[in-house]
Amino acid sequence: MQNRFYNAFDSESLGGGRKLDYRTPFQMDRDRIIHAHAFRKLQSKTQVFLSGEYDFYRTRLTHSMEVAQIGRSICAYLSSRGAPLRNDFHIDSDLVEAVCLAHDLGHPPFGHSGERTLQELMIKWGGFEGNAQTLHLLTETIYQNEAGVRGMAPTRALLDGVLKYKKLFREFPTPPTNHFLYDPQERHRSFVFGDARIPADLHTGAKLNALKSVECQIMDWADDAAYSLNDIVDGVKAGFLSVERIEHWAAGEPVDPERQRWLDQLLAAIRADRLESAFSQKIGSFITACRLRERENFMSAQTNRYRFELIVAPTAEREAAFYKKMANDIIFESPQLQQMEHKARRVLFELWDSSWRNYVDKGARVINILPPRVGRLIDAETTPAGKARQICDWLAGLTDGMIVRTYQRLFDPQFGSIRDLS
Repeated sequence: MQNRFYNAFDSESLGGGRKLDYRTPFQMDRDRIIHAHAFRKLQSKTQVFLSGEYDFYRTRLTHSMEVAQIGRSICAYLSSRGAPLRNDFHIDSDLVEAVCLAHDLGHPPFGHSGERTLQELMIKWGGFEGNAQTLHLLTETIYQNEAGVRGMAPTRALLDGVLKYKKLFREFPTPPTNHFLYDPQERHRSFVFGDARIPADLHTGAKLNALKSVECQIMDWADDAAYSLNDIVDGVKAGFLSVERIEHWAAGEPVDPERQRWLDQLLAAIRADRLESAFSQKIGSFITACRLRERENFMSAQTNRYRFELIVAPTAEREAAFYKKMANDIIFESPQLQQMEHKARRVLFELWDSSWRNYVDKGARVINILPPRVGRLIDAETTPAGKARQICDWLAGLTDGMIVRTYQRLFDPQFGSIRDLS
């Protein structure tokens, strides 16, 4: 049965020429992501705790899988509510799954610590942003080879689904550190909008970044639901969150009756050793907090992806924000995680400096420290900004283990392994 929610505009692929088979275009998007090298690398990239440090916590890969499950469940729940959705008019769960699986592809090693460091290194070369890097992967590097293949020819709906932010780096009054697209990605933004002119008022403040397709909104809420709850679960299991630490934190917070209820439920679940099951039920409540509403904007006549928007119950949004703040204050600001931030800065800064001196500001003695393919990509660029982007792409694509081994190989005299320089 044809799904009338989507049209040819939604399923058109970047660059065209995609050969269709027994799958829908959105199933092809999902399959190409799952079988990509960049997706497999997420199993060794930090979500909260450094990859390899424990054996039970979430990595970027397991987090992405959980977000995909929540996203599909939101689609199913919205369809179960009936109008305006019907059997032949519904949000495609394969598309939402693909968006969710792809949403963290661009994040670098060392989690948010690595992202902040690359933002600092790239601020004068066009910036670094995890979501912009995801778009960069899907359109330029995910299946890149030296025969000229670039990207995975994604559909318009998939590209739009990962575009949490649509404002370009140069469109900010001062260089931003996050929530932007790279300037060369303007053509991809134009493709997403079908070359429609963006109304001038959307360039004011954060309006353009707030304009998201319904699939992007589902992914965004599924992501919030997953990490706001699961960071707490992992924090308790890893020993970062205890009853004592949570009570001490709460003593300094403005805890109203609503927050006190969430706090009491959390502490009771920890004491009874049933936190995982209790928070699994909360994920269900976050899913059923969703509904659809019609809206009007400059794209709503072109596609149902902009005709409808996701509305989340304010209570659920406040609860997710409560857990996120707790995790940030107790876990992310802890000395252990700050030590990881320090390590990320040192490793990334020193690898960047060595790459720059040997491939950009070349002296009399040049040492080929990078994989040959990366060196050729850097040499092919004609501007310092282009060379910086290639170095950044290499660093962002490394896993936690790969970047540590590369650093040890270059700077630790006692380390002699020649493995994993890729």
